[in-house]
Order: sequence, then C-alpha cells, then structure tokens
Amino acid sequence: MESNTEVLVGWRSGSCGWDALVERYSRLVWSVPRSFRLSHADAADVYQCTWLCLAEHLTRLRQPEALGVWLVRTATRQSITVLRTRGREVPFDLWEPESVLPAPDEVAVTHDRQRRLWGALMTLSERCQQLLRIAAHSPELSYAQVADALGIKVGSVGSTRSRCLAELRRKLEALR
Repeated sequence: MESNTEVLVGWRSGSCGWDALVERYSRLVWSVPRSFRLSHADAADVYQCTWLCLAEHLTRLRQPEALGVWLVRTATRQSITVLRTRGREVPFDLWEPESVLPAPDEVAVTHDRQRRLWGALMTLSERCQQLLRIAAHSPELSYAQVADALGIKVGSVGSTRSRCLAELRRKLEALR
C-alpha cells in the first residue's frame, strides 16, 4: 500500500491518487457524521464537504501522513456546523397515529440519559471523544485504521479506549 505522501505526489502530478485516498479514508470520514447522529442527507453533506475541503487544501498539507487526523477534524467541524444550523430536534411525523409516538415520560427519561451521556463525553479529552465516537459508530474499523485516524500507535488503541471508557463510566456515576 502506498503511503499518503506517495498518493499525494501522484495526485499533484496528475497520474493518480484521489481514488486511492477516497478508498483508504471513506469509511473513516463517514463514521464522523454518523457519530453525531446526523440524518443520512446531512451525513452525506458532511462527507462531501470534507472531501471538498481536502481538495481545496491538498496542496497546503504539511504532514501527509497525518491525513486521517486532518479528515476526522474537518468532518467533526462540518458535523458541528450542521448541528448548529439544523438544530438537534428530530421531527415526528405528524401523520402517524398517536399510539406510535413514545409516551412523554419515556421521551423525558431518554432525553435525560442522552444529555448526561453527551455531557460526560464532552468533558473527556478530544482524543478520548474521537476514539469513543469511532469505536461506537464504526466498529468495523481495524486498530490500524483507528490509530492512523487519530495519529496514535496501533498498540495503544485498546488500552487508550479502555482508559477512556473507564473515565466516562466514572463521570456518569458521578452524575447519578
């Protein structure tokens, strides 16, 4: 497999490269908006915007081997922008019969659990947040792919994930 540097040099010279980059990082880029629970249409917009940003900034990348980190950060920023502009509400279909809608107390309990979970997650370090989002929403990614995306050693992915989960558990227990 070619390194990112070789692929970028190939792309800049016009011989090849873009398809190799997309194939290498496509699942990783998709995992970010999915981790923010965006709709399919919004996730597709984030995905496309992330690749467009890469095309616009490709000649300015200083560390091609950190491309996975750059893509995750860009997709994260794009996802946050979508959340801010679209809001976090998920509209109910008003044409559905009342019996299909969840009971208000169920909605309140679910919302409270989600609020506490996201609140605790947001207090973790950025690396832990990214690692746990990737683990939750793209479990099919190998440790090598996760390590590449986060810019860490492959051997530290499992232990870092364990420490992040333990810290998240402690924070959630403190909120009870």
